[in-house]
Amino acid sequence: MTMSRKEKIELFRNGHAQVVAALREFPKESWQYRPGPGKWTIHEIIIHLADSEANAYGRCRMCIGQPGGLLMAYDQDMWAEKLNYHSQSIDTALALFGALRQSTWELIRDLPNELWSNAATHPEHSSYTLDI
Repeated sequence: MTMSRKEKIELFRNGHAQVVAALREFPKESWQYRPGPGKWTIHEIIIHLADSEANAYGRCRMCIGQPGGLLMAYDQDMWAEKLNYHSQSIDTALALFGALRQSTWELIRDLPNELWSNAATHPEHSSYTLDI
């Protein structure tokens, strides 16, 4: 069954709460466990969620406010290493993820239909729209 845009927007809105609820299922002592070479810890995933959400926040605004603009690409594995994800605060990352998600939801919840097809260019994936 295909979901409506409104249903997708509500799922998007609830993403932060779903992540926080899922984290309660894992003891904090396990958040540093690395399941194998090249695999991420829960801690690293949480920090990555904030970075990914920050990028999505900007990309969404670029599509709406400056269609045809260029989007930034980033190497998530390099960021995890160079930004030393394990030194970063999980609480801060979760708060940032929640605030960015809320702000973007407030922007898109009543966005006019014609703006959903605005596109911006990503160097690795060509064209992005809000309807991807």
